[in-house]
Amino acid sequence: MFSKVLVPLDGSKVGEAAIPAIEQLFSKLAKGTSVEVILIGVITLLRHWVVVGEASAPVSYTEEELKLIKQNVDKYLIKAGEPLTKKGITVKTMVPTGNAAEQIIQAADETGADLIAMSTHGRSGVRRLAFGSVTDKVLHHSKVPVLMVRAPEGTKNE
Repeated sequence: MFSKVLVPLDGSKVGEAAIPAIEQLFSKLAKGTSVEVILIGVITLLRHWVVVGEASAPVSYTEEELKLIKQNVDKYLIKAGEPLTKKGITVKTMVPTGNAAEQIIQAADETGADLIAMSTHGRSGVRRLAFGSVTDKVLHHSKVPVLMVRAPEGTKNE
């Protein structure tokens, strides 16, 4: 049985599709079992663009700006995990920076997660190749099983 699950979230409703699936899975299979869910939000953009007139330039976030971004992501993760917490599931959060797929795989290793549960947009073919797929990269490079949850039809990526 899985006792430690890593759930990557990207701030969208599509990304949150894995949370109800985990909630259902553990409410049916793990009665009385200690379960820990680690919600991870990876900050992938470490700079922003400044536009002055017709020119623009990339500017790295300051340490203070990055700290504020991390705090906001952590607040989001805590709020997203409330349904799990209400069910008695221990919820922890992580907010690393870098490549999303690499950070998810690294977090699974570092935390000892025995399952990664993540949502997928359900793209295939050329659309998947064009946009890339964090889920696909995690699926093919993770050392632990990956539960892919397809977002319900009509879920907007907000």
